[in-house]
Amino acid sequence: MAENLIISSSKDKVARYQMLVPQIEALTSGEPDLIANLSNIAAALRQSMNFFWVGFYIVKNNELVLGPFQGSIACTRIAFGKGVCGASWKEKQTIIVPNVDEFPGHIACSSDSKSEIVLPVVKNGEVALVLDVDSDQLNDFDETDKVYLAQVMSMIEKMI
Repeated sequence: MAENLIISSSKDKVARYQMLVPQIEALTSGEPDLIANLSNIAAALRQSMNFFWVGFYIVKNNELVLGPFQGSIACTRIAFGKGVCGASWKEKQTIIVPNVDEFPGHIACSSDSKSEIVLPVVKNGEVALVLDVDSDQLNDFDETDKVYLAQVMSMIEKMI
């Protein structure tokens, strides 16, 4: 297991992801504990991509429960279909929100969050967890983020 992270100084988002994704694979390779892996993935994403907040919500007893994260204090539980995370869980798909203030029912865990991307891990037809990434900038997420974060989610799916 690699425990060092080489951070790209490139301003190019694609180049940073291309350097980061294989490192996440190496970081989690051989580690069987899901929580340990999610913790390191959250840290690697936040540190390498300079995201405002990165975390996982795990489906437990029909609600999303806060898991490993990096950033300020967060909402602990989210109901099915509520907020961006709950909507991603319900729809079983990635949701990109350019301006969280315009998302109906957005749950404001931090007023500093301006845009958001949420990706689910779907295993055997059911969502097991979601990755929630927030930015303190408007319209900070796009298809590039979706593509590369989906690669990370594919790694996580294999761990579950």
